Amino acid sequence: MTDKTENTPSLPPLYLALMPVIFLIIALGTSIILFGDSTIGGPAQIALLMAGMSAGAVGVKYGVNWSQLELATAVGISKALPAIFILLMVGTLVGTWMLSGTVPFLIYWGLQIIAPEIFYVATVIICAVVAVSIGSSWTTAGTVGVALVGIAAAAGMSIEVTAGAIISGAYFGDKLSPLSDTTNLAAAVSETELFEHIRYLLWTTVPAIAIALVFFAIKSYSNAAEIDQAQIVSISTAIEQNFNLSAWLILPVAVTLGLAVLKRPALVALLAGSVTAAIVGIMTQIAMTAAEGTDSAALSAIKQIWLTAANGYTSTTGHAQLDELLSRGGMESMLNTVWLILTAMFFGGMLEKSGCLRVLVQYLLLGVSSGGSLMRRAGLTSLGTNLIASDQYLAIALPAQMFGDKFKEMELKSKNLSRVLEDYGTTTSALVPWNTCGAFMASTLAVGTFAYLPYCIFNLASPIISYVYALFNFKVESIHD
Repeated sequence: MTDKTENTPSLPPLYLALMPVIFLIIALGTSIILFGDSTIGGPAQIALLMAGMSAGAVGVKYGVNWSQLELATAVGISKALPAIFILLMVGTLVGTWMLSGTVPFLIYWGLQIIAPEIFYVATVIICAVVAVSIGSSWTTAGTVGVALVGIAAAAGMSIEVTAGAIISGAYFGDKLSPLSDTTNLAAAVSETELFEHIRYLLWTTVPAIAIALVFFAIKSYSNAAEIDQAQIVSISTAIEQNFNLSAWLILPVAVTLGLAVLKRPALVALLAGSVTAAIVGIMTQIAMTAAEGTDSAALSAIKQIWLTAANGYTSTTGHAQLDELLSRGGMESMLNTVWLILTAMFFGGMLEKSGCLRVLVQYLLLGVSSGGSLMRRAGLTSLGTNLIASDQYLAIALPAQMFGDKFKEMELKSKNLSRVLEDYGTTTSALVPWNTCGAFMASTLAVGTFAYLPYCIFNLASPIISYVYALFNFKVESIHD
């Protein structure tokens, strides 16, 4: 009789389970020292790929078939495909919004309306309101965020601080919106009622956004005197001379955000916004230089829109600062980020299927003696998942699987778990250059992750406040409370 347990995979010892993680940390640390923020242009992808291969080698050594490892990575990548297509569509959206004059229109009026003394605070509030309304930090950054960075650059204000304000507001709204996929995911995987989860989030989210608003209020006031009014006038004049500014240019924004509010899929909303921008561009911008009524003019317009959607918009106003500001977008601009997501999912799949992740989980639960210590451990695991597995969805789902039973065993309400998953998993995802969210924000806002990181005050404050609460067992609720 054949022994069927002979080829059953076994779990590796701790030192080997740690090997892929240590390899990745060393490789990423080295790439940051050598390349800085340019890690997403290739070095981070190489590090993730090689670390994934080391995890695969551990799995093979302990009985996992290589084809099973490949299948696991394929499943992980398939889960990331919706995010990849959204990323590509954001590239198209940015390009077509530049071509149509929508972003120049928003920059122009932003320069006229928003006072420098309140600019950063206004940025946080605007992004928070939009994100709460549509439930997406990505869509918020890819629409109003792009315009706000443009306004900051045109006014001579810090684009790094502006990016931090955008991300702070966007993630505040994303955490508290019942339309947010991460908010619903955290509630679902922890078996918590959605609105109970959102109410409990207020305990950490409100103090964090209050700290952020105070910081940005001080920053706005202190930087207001440094604004170059001559630069504002110069760029405003250049926009007036090179774009036909009309109320029609706000239509792509209305269509995109309107569909998001109506809970249409993000890809559909972004596509509709891009198509609307292309039509508006033909009506208001491209037609200004085309020979009207001829086939060649129509074909030329279609070709220009097509190339812009694929390769981005190239501004030719003759104003150096404005051209640098507006020459952006296109699917091509997002390909490095897509590459990063693919390699991150490869690493995550290899780590899970090889058994390394399961071994690490077993050791993570050692020494947990109180509700507060369990919440700290779950939160730090979520943060670690963002750093290692490079995806905010995994940073929410994996710790929920790891610690869910322990929360029940210790008779803690499930909302304790759901809150820490958001406090650590959702908010810190944008702070990691090789994470899908960090790569998206850097690509979309054209600001390096390490450059904007110190100014993401809300994202930094949320896990710290959550950790302090758990340290003093504050708002750690038992099922008997």
